[in-house]
Amino acid sequence: MKPIVTFGFLGTSLDRAFGPERWSKWRPTVSMCQHEDLLISRLELLVDPKFADMARGVVADIAQVSPETEVVMHDFPLKDAWDFQEVYEALYDFVSDYDFEPEKKDYLIHLTTGTHVAQICWFLLNEAQFIPARLLQTGPARHDSRDATSAGRYEIIDLDLSKYDRLATRFAQEQERTLDFLKSGIATKSKGFNKLIEQIEIVAVNSKAPILITGPTGAGKSMLAGRIYDLRKARAGLTGRFVEVNCATLRGDQAMSALFGHKRGSFTGAQADRPGLLKEADKGLIFLDEIGELGLDEQAMLLRALEDKTFLPLGSDKAVQSDFQLIAGTNRDLRVQVAEGKFRDDLLARINLWTFALPGLAERREDIAANLDFELERFSKAHRKQVRMNKEAREAFLKFARSPEAKWSANFRDLNAAVTRMATLAPKGRITVECVTSEVARLQESWCDVGGRLSGDLPAVLGDKQRADIDPFDVVQLEFVIRVCKESKTLSDAGRKLFAVSRAKRTVTNDADRLKKYLARFDLKWDDVK
Repeated sequence: MKPIVTFGFLGTSLDRAFGPERWSKWRPTVSMCQHEDLLISRLELLVDPKFADMARGVVADIAQVSPETEVVMHDFPLKDAWDFQEVYEALYDFVSDYDFEPEKKDYLIHLTTGTHVAQICWFLLNEAQFIPARLLQTGPARHDSRDATSAGRYEIIDLDLSKYDRLATRFAQEQERTLDFLKSGIATKSKGFNKLIEQIEIVAVNSKAPILITGPTGAGKSMLAGRIYDLRKARAGLTGRFVEVNCATLRGDQAMSALFGHKRGSFTGAQADRPGLLKEADKGLIFLDEIGELGLDEQAMLLRALEDKTFLPLGSDKAVQSDFQLIAGTNRDLRVQVAEGKFRDDLLARINLWTFALPGLAERREDIAANLDFELERFSKAHRKQVRMNKEAREAFLKFARSPEAKWSANFRDLNAAVTRMATLAPKGRITVECVTSEVARLQESWCDVGGRLSGDLPAVLGDKQRADIDPFDVVQLEFVIRVCKESKTLSDAGRKLFAVSRAKRTVTNDADRLKKYLARFDLKWDDVK
């Protein structure tokens, strides 16, 4: 049988007793050591220094009733024992430094003592598997007990047992709330996106390793990074700031100085010391958006900072420490940049442990309705003005937004801009079909370049010379066809969408063959456009 180690707070009220009468009183910390069938080998007792004298009395009494129990007192000062963040962080630090040996010892957490906040924090840390323990709940003898001076009763709760499935269900519900938080409360329907968020939630709570978020501009990388920070702060003991920087805005000495800080006089214009963003993110999280834009020198410095948690500010010969966590974002393929010598392969290997690819809005058309509601609500809160869409307007906008005609090249930025314009111009806060019609025209115009040609997919399929040999009218049509092909699973699926009207007039339909022949006019095949 393994020795039992128990963790618990000194009960500053329930454990308080003096004189001979104390032996007739139920005291949770002393009484749990009186049970013959619960032999506690070691008690890790957390004590506020203000109650040290009382704690020594409790330890002496335990030595009388259970001399085989070793009691180790730990100073555990708290400014406010009812402050959730303070208590959680203090307990998190304590258990993080503790050397657990689950293969050699059994661990219990005594939930009966301490404030309700402390009990909740013990529970969360145990459920999150920071502590490999079962829960110990004690209580005085029941009123119908024949022995009123007994050691009371106890119950050991093992959350892994099926009898506690109801608690597991509540945890699952809590996880659903967490996922909803990461999605900003947006009721997304995309199965792929929801699965992605589930994985991010697990990693955000259980790993401190760097996270790399890829995806096109405007896909929501920045918002997701902020949500991950909030989740880690609430669930994983993160205590520092959230720092965000777009690496595309950093160049030369400015990049080094912004990230790593500088000493006064280290370059022209450096009139005072600067700590740098990595230092500002100490004990917190930094989000480096568009990390692929960093120069190679900055990448080398960042790699050292990630591995050693130290770096040299510009112009300094003394290393600075910062225990930061990193989320990186990019809309580029960093593997291609490595091959081109623009990104360090060792840095990519360091930040590529957890990589999540955010899909663009055009790949999540089933979620546009929910995001439309979110943007309308966000506009209303920001402007303190209720804005709604009538039924016809909403249906008209969603019909366009979900169609292949809607490019959404800037992703959620396009959607946010569209809602902002419609809401601003809406008469009396009511978006009408007329508002939608005007906005659709505005979006279509914004997705065209200066020459009137749709931008985006065509250059990736045809070379400059091929495009130069195509009439402008065909360029527009071909761009649309290619976009529909990219969004379709099969050749037949794309054909049905493209020939939706004319196919109804035919007695025999072969949409795949029609599309194949259309692409052949430009020396293209299905695999080329996919």
